[in-house]
Amino acid sequence: MQIKWFGQSAFLVTTEAGKKILIDPFDRFLGYKMPKPIETDIVAVTHDHGDHNKIHVATGNYELVNEAKEYNCSDVQISGFKTYHDKVNGKKRGENILFRFKVDGLTVCHCGDLGHLLTEDLIKDIGKVDVLMIPVGGKMTLNGEEAAKVVQQLNPTITIPMHYRTKALSIIGMLLFEKADKFIKATGQRSTEVGILDINSENLSQYSGVVTMQY
Repeated sequence: MQIKWFGQSAFLVTTEAGKKILIDPFDRFLGYKMPKPIETDIVAVTHDHGDHNKIHVATGNYELVNEAKEYNCSDVQISGFKTYHDKVNGKKRGENILFRFKVDGLTVCHCGDLGHLLTEDLIKDIGKVDVLMIPVGGKMTLNGEEAAKVVQQLNPTITIPMHYRTKALSIIGMLLFEKADKFIKATGQRSTEVGILDINSENLSQYSGVVTMQY
């Protein structure tokens, strides 16, 4: 599969069979701009905030995945797990869905705007993770040290940080988010930067650790 990051929490996952999965699309967000339209087969939305739910950028006869339940989309199995955008069961920022995608023999988890550590039950339900996409910018989500603890909980082969400060963001973005540096340091893992992540079950270990992506 190929994984492309558009910035913030938006990714396009393209399976070996050519099926496209768009996750948490935005239109414009601070210094980021989504290409559009994006031809896609599945659109997944982790929560209903403006930098995650702009499904109008997608085109095609796609299936919308936006609930904490099971979806069977041909060769892609999707499970949604109810989580929260904060540490007080959603009382401050609402609910969030962590999505698990089983595709091409790999398991990819996208945490959305996860704001808390995982419970033992949730860790057991999620199971083995190959690729974890996790927010690390703090203030509105997990910060770097907290995200590193979730990495320890799920023990993925590859972790892709998201929802953090980059050079694309305006002054507002700099106030809202931390950089990914603290997260990378807290994991103690090696870090690799790529433009597009092209992985399969055979080469997965070559990218083990933290993979930062260009947008």
